[in-house]
Amino acid sequence: MASKELIHKLEQTIQNIPDFPQPGIQFKDITPIFLNPKLYEEVIEDLANFSRGKVDAVCGIESRGYLFGIAIAVALEVPFILIRKKGKLPPPFVSEKYNLEYGTSEIEMREGQLKPGQRILIHDDLLATGGTTEAAARLVEKQGGIVSEFSFLIGLKDLNGAERLKKFNAEVYTVLEY
Repeated sequence: MASKELIHKLEQTIQNIPDFPQPGIQFKDITPIFLNPKLYEEVIEDLANFSRGKVDAVCGIESRGYLFGIAIAVALEVPFILIRKKGKLPPPFVSEKYNLEYGTSEIEMREGQLKPGQRILIHDDLLATGGTTEAAARLVEKQGGIVSEFSFLIGLKDLNGAERLKKFNAEVYTVLEY
């Protein structure tokens, strides 16, 4: 669990942008974190400590999952595996479709980068409804990986994303919840 000090720093740093990208949405702008290298380091250390010794690789979800996911993997000294939007990776790849509020989307991972039996941390910047993260977990399982943990900088608890991920029997960690 993040320290009260780290949570306070993040609450003072992350900006709330009302009505973006559409009316009624309260966008959480994490970009000010990157203006403060010490704070970024603290966040990476907190996220890495959650998974230290418990995972064999980190999968990050495009694109904001890369902002922290790569650094987490480096801190843990484990591989980082990209999960990308459809059409962004050369073959061979595996894909997973999932439902959005209006329509469907698809994510992909290069085939063979994840080894069967590897314990995987799936990281993204924000957990909302959990739809994209659930698809990422199914993608990991398709290749024989074991989803052992999920981590997020921010969790929007009213949207119940963590509840949706319970089926994977993996730990869910968020640094900051709104």
